[in-house]
This record gives sequence, structure tokens and C-alpha cells, in this order.
Amino acid sequence: MLRLPILVAAGGINSAGRSSHRQAYRRMVIEHLGASERAATRAALAQLMGTDDPVSQDSGTLVRRLDSAHFDPDAVPYARRVTSQAAVGADMPVTQVMEGLPEAWSPQHGEGKRTAITIPTSTELLLPGARRFDVSAAGQLPAGFDPGSLYASRNHPRGLQMTVFAASDALADLGIDWQKLEQRVSPDQISVYVSSSMGQLDDDGTGGMLRGRALGKKVTSKQCPLGFGEMPGDFLNAYVLRSAGNTGPALGACATFLYNLRQGVSDIRSGRARIAIVGAAEAPVLAEVMEGYAAMGALASDKELRALDGLSDDQAPDFRRACRPFGENCGFTMAESAQVVVLFDDALALELGAPLLAAVPDVFVHADGAKKSITGPGAGNFITMARAVSTLNAILGEGRLARGGMVQAHGTGTPQNRVTESQILNRVAEAFGIEHWPVAAIKSFTGHSLGAASGDQLTAMLGVWDTGLIPGITTIDAIADDVERSRLSFALQSQAHDVTDYAVINSKGFGGNNASAALLSPRTTLELLSSHHGERALSGWEKQHEHVQHQREQTESARLAGNWSPSYYFDEGVVTAEDVTVDTSAVHFAGRSVSLAVDLPEGWSLS
Repeated sequence: MLRLPILVAAGGINSAGRSSHRQAYRRMVIEHLGASERAATRAALAQLMGTDDPVSQDSGTLVRRLDSAHFDPDAVPYARRVTSQAAVGADMPVTQVMEGLPEAWSPQHGEGKRTAITIPTSTELLLPGARRFDVSAAGQLPAGFDPGSLYASRNHPRGLQMTVFAASDALADLGIDWQKLEQRVSPDQISVYVSSSMGQLDDDGTGGMLRGRALGKKVTSKQCPLGFGEMPGDFLNAYVLRSAGNTGPALGACATFLYNLRQGVSDIRSGRARIAIVGAAEAPVLAEVMEGYAAMGALASDKELRALDGLSDDQAPDFRRACRPFGENCGFTMAESAQVVVLFDDALALELGAPLLAAVPDVFVHADGAKKSITGPGAGNFITMARAVSTLNAILGEGRLARGGMVQAHGTGTPQNRVTESQILNRVAEAFGIEHWPVAAIKSFTGHSLGAASGDQLTAMLGVWDTGLIPGITTIDAIADDVERSRLSFALQSQAHDVTDYAVINSKGFGGNNASAALLSPRTTLELLSSHHGERALSGWEKQHEHVQHQREQTESARLAGNWSPSYYFDEGVVTAEDVTVDTSAVHFAGRSVSLAVDLPEGWSLS
């Protein structure tokens, strides 16, 4: 066994659609697809959005003006702080008066079960109102798609609803029943690393818990536990996979997905796991969250977008072009996404005929070193990019490195990112003798989904290998003058390009969370597996893969017909203490066993 991590499935949901069968990627390049592929993409969107109208499918996907499913940017609730200048009367239920009433407030019995309250002068009050928000664009899930309506979501935060869909989408993309994998692989050989960089901040999660009492609402028993940042992985383990394997996902700001990918890759390379489920989910399109990023000056505001395009104050900015990586820009565009991928070790992938979508030889993570600003860049991303490219160079050789790959850039759309990331990519390209290195920046289509962003990039890369089309940065008219690009090639329109060998997925996060993943293309992966395992093993894989591909196609047909729902198992097969037995050789439960055999490093034993 090479212990080479093979990417065998990818699922998820973002503003471009679902990730399985590379549908979200195809929405980005739909104008360049053939008639049959375009029709399949439209059918997938119709199934998600509940509409066959191509105009609605276009306007209701990708970055666009905020819709009512999130909040109205023209009327965001907020409270003005005022001081009463005269006695004010109010009417409240008795139950609200009995506890915590300020001393100077005078209750009097009113009619029925009501109580009249007199509030004295010079009392500080919060007066509810609404204001126009500074930012009106976001990368929202396709219009009409509600992940919570597809299963018994029971007041789950939106990020967890999206996670259930994403994991189920990945299993559908795999084409191999999970139950078959459970029979083939021991529970302790399965790893799940899925998380959210910011946690679940809507009303059903931490957000509702923190502001509930202040808004006169009751805090529920679910809001606290469901708000944790690692809860997406916990949900998958408990309710989708029913897994008792390795866990412990990472949080790394905007690099969270790659942090989790690194853990999965490490587990497979070390032999700790044979299957790794990794990903990230983020649902930050909330007024309160966006307010924080806007206060930092990180988001592209309506005012700044109008200034870029020379529009007057009464003209609406082009929300479709809100995110402008590597061009004249003013900030990033908030987005929501959940992305989950499945990794097998190479022997398991060949044995079961799994799809060979890519190989992930390694993922590199580094901090920035000393910093002036916690949000400012440093040395870390130079290191991660250089190490990723050095790994690919060692595998492929200099000739193939120079001509057969590309970079999926972090490409946020901020003035700082366009300068710093282009410097990093250009200097790494120069160091390794790469000229005209293709660079894509798909946030121009999807927006920036924070912890899930590199998942968006990775799944888009799988689409590039499927079609040979690199998505262009269509939201800009030209590359900005301060972008360093003597060794880089930025396409402003989607175009065919020979990137048949490799890709680097790059991510930069607040706080110095830098990560770069080295990926081998399907063709290179097959070449490497053939070289190591031989033609007989590849022939066996091909025969098995025919059955897997048939299952994938059947599932896809069922989905397009509306006959599919996410995998979700609540209160099914629950394991209690009575179901577990322990002896000196293993822990046994639910018909499965985890070995207690210990392989100590030399010198560790005193016996």
C-alpha cells in the first residue's frame, strides 16, 4: 500500500448549487458547456430551486443581492438608545412584571390579567427601529432551496442543516453504500473532521442563546450545544454516519476546511485511518455577523462598489460583481457553504472500485510569525505554498511542474489580498521555474464562505479536471496594477487549459492561519497507482468501478426526479452501556469490534 490519500467523493452546497457530479462548478461555467451538460446543470438547479426557469436559475444563484430568506438590507432591525423626558406608561402581562422590575418603575393592576407600568423620567430606554445596511450583496444558497425541509431538522441551526445535506451529497457522489464500508473497515479506521470556523450563530444556535433574554425570548436547551464549532462533525458522526471512529476537527478561520483535510490526510498516511470524511460548514449570512466584518472594513459595501463603477448615490451597484479578486476592489463578499469530501487509502479505493477524483499527497499549515495586526499577512503562506509546490515537484519532476498545473487562489476580493497573495504565488512560481502559472479565483462566483471557502475551491478544481475549463475572473475588467504577476496567468473569461497534472489549493485566514494543499489530478493519480500496484490491480479496479459508476448514475437520476433525501438517522441504533462488552483484546458493540492491540515504539515498554 502507498498509503496515498485518494479523494473518492465530494458533496456540498453553496451559492452555485450542489457539489456532487460537479454541478456547482458547472453553474460557474455554464455558458461554455455543451448542450447536454448545460441541460443536466439546469435540471440539477431545477431540482434544488423548484423552478425550471433558466432566468430565475441564473438570477437566484451565485453572488447576488440579499433576499428575504436571510434579512432585508433596507430594513435591518436595531435599537436606538434614548432617555425619557416625561413619565411613560406601558402595559405588560403580570408574569413579565413580577421578576426583575427596576425599582423606580411603578406597577398598578390593570384590566384582566394585565398590569399597567409607569416609567419615570430620565429612564434610559432602547427604542426598536430599522436602518439600511451598508452591504447588500452575499453568496447565498440557490433561491428556493431550504436544506432543513429535506429531513426532520427539528430547529437545527442552518449550518448543521447544510452539513447534513453536504455529507449526504458526498455519499451519493461516492456510489458505494456506507453500510458496505462499515463491514469492510473497522470503526477505529474511520476519521471524521468537519467543523465551522465561527460556530452556529443564528437564532437556533449560539446567536439565539446570547441575545435571547435581552430580546425577551426564552433560551432553549438546544441552542448552547448546537452552537459549538465542532458540531458539524458531531452531527455527522451521530446522525448521518453513526460512526465511533476518530474525531477532533480543527478551527482555522478561513483555512478551516484545509486544516481538517490535513488531519484526514495525516490519518491515512500514518495508517491511523483507511477512510477520512473531512469538510467545513459555514452559515454567516446574518446581519450581526456581517456587521462585524463591515466594521473591520473587510466587506465590499454598496457605497464603495458605486465608487468603483462611478455610480451616483441613487444608482444600485452591480451586486453580481461585488467580489472582484485581483482587480480594482474594495472588500470581500460574505457567503454560505458546506463542503464535505471523502478520502480512502489507495488500496481500499482500488479494491472497491471507488471514483479516483484526485490524490492529496499532503496539506501544509503554518502561522505567520511576528505580526503587527492580527488580521495582517506574514511569512506563513510563503512557507505553505512553497512546501506544497516542492512536494509536487518531488512527485512529478520539474518539467511537469512547470507546464501541467494551476493554483486555486484564496482570492478574497480585498485590496490587501490581491497584493499579498499575488506576491506569494509569483515568487514561488519564480523559485520553481514556473512561467504563466494559471490562477483561478472562484470567490468571484461564490463569495467568501469563511471556513468552507477552500472546500469551494477544491470542489471547483475537480470540475476543472472534468471539463478542462478554468473559470475566469469575470467580475473584473482588468488585473489591478499592484498585482505581482510576471509569472502568473489570470484569465478574465473561462477558458480551456491543459492542467492535467496537479493543482494547489491556497487559503489565508485571519490570525495567521495559512494552508496550502497539493493535489494530483485524476490522470496523475491513476498513473501513480498503476506504477505501484500494477496493471492487474488497475484492471480489477475498472471492473469494480463499472458497478460503482452505475450506482452513482442511478442515484443522480433519482435525485433529478426528486426521489432522494439526505441520510439522517435520529434515535436509530442507539448504543447504550448494555450493548458494549470489553475484554482484553477488543471493545465490542453493535456487532462491530475495535481492537485493543497496541503497537508501542521501541523502548517504550518496561515489561
